[in-house]
Amino acid sequence: MTIQKHDSEDQSFPKIPPLKTGNLLVYVMAVACGVAVANLYYAQPLLHTLAQGFGTSEGTTGLIVTMTQLGYVIGLTLIVPLGDLLERRRLITIVSSVTAVALAGAAISPGIGSFLFACLVIGFTAVVAQVLVPFAAALAADEQRGAVIGRVMAGLLLGILLARTVSGFIADAYGWRAVFWLATACMLVQSAVLWRMLPQSRGETRLCYPALIRSVFILFREEPLLRRRIVYGTCGFAAFSVFWTSLAFLLARPPYGYSDSVIGLFGLIGAAGALSASFAGQIHDRGGTQPATGILLALVVIAFVIMGVYSTHLTAIIVGVVLLDIGQQGSHILNQSVIYTLNSEARSRITTAYMTCFFFGGVIGSASSGYVFEFGGWPGVTWLGGMFGGIAFLYWLTELRTCHV
Repeated sequence: MTIQKHDSEDQSFPKIPPLKTGNLLVYVMAVACGVAVANLYYAQPLLHTLAQGFGTSEGTTGLIVTMTQLGYVIGLTLIVPLGDLLERRRLITIVSSVTAVALAGAAISPGIGSFLFACLVIGFTAVVAQVLVPFAAALAADEQRGAVIGRVMAGLLLGILLARTVSGFIADAYGWRAVFWLATACMLVQSAVLWRMLPQSRGETRLCYPALIRSVFILFREEPLLRRRIVYGTCGFAAFSVFWTSLAFLLARPPYGYSDSVIGLFGLIGAAGALSASFAGQIHDRGGTQPATGILLALVVIAFVIMGVYSTHLTAIIVGVVLLDIGQQGSHILNQSVIYTLNSEARSRITTAYMTCFFFGGVIGSASSGYVFEFGGWPGVTWLGGMFGGIAFLYWLTELRTCHV
């Protein structure tokens, strides 16, 4: 179906002052990103409980993660580019409302089949977070764009890291269905708040929908800086996923022997790293992107070295978690700060190109991590994660020669 072009007068929305880091709207968008993306991760610590509840094998229940990821990739491809075409406030609130319906469907699911379909829709619509990030970039003042993106991304990252912890505690106290009912309520409230607070703003492109999707591939081909930042992001998120997928296996065994609730608390340690990484946006605004990128990618490698050499020491694992999150999340914020300077009319499509590859890296990391742990133990996991981080760092060294930003 072809989406009709809009007349120029449709663009006449009220003007608002450029966003700066202290604006309330920045914090609202940050919270909204976190609430939206958290929907991807609520089920992960509950897989064993869900398998018992639905009477299915763990292998079948593992498809919950796959369906959520599949929905997210489809949403990145089909929904996020619409941020360059449609009125953004309406798009964001409608998609958020659909997420609420899907979460309610998960909460009342009588069997694994309906639950899997609900997870597909949840993943598909959770990409509203990736519409909000370029929207914030478009609204931000030029001199504070990196800092604004950093604040909004901090909210998104906290949603990722805290979702598992919150889900585990709520499920222990009230059952797994309560997790999805609470998430439903959060998305309904979020839709109302965003409709009230977001300004009206239409994307600047006048392409029809099929041409809009094709243009994502054109951007990938024509923007070498986008491709470079995609490599950093894809390898970094692969390393990140390698670690978080296998951490529970390590901590559940001697010498630790921790319960699920205690393991979930490690998300709070990662959250501290994510908050520190939010300062990366300010570094970008001050012109320090290139050296900061190298330092942050090096931190990813160092984290795996520390956790590999001192795997039986809790302090080393905690230090590794903090360094990994600062390195990965900080470089991710720098990547987005850079790519949003490339083409102001195509920020949502640039997000699609970057985040699709970024998330694909996460799929590779998480899928390979479990098998590597099974056959190579924790040393194999740290080698795998360090390899992904090392690839990104070595590629950054070529940037010094080519003098890219």
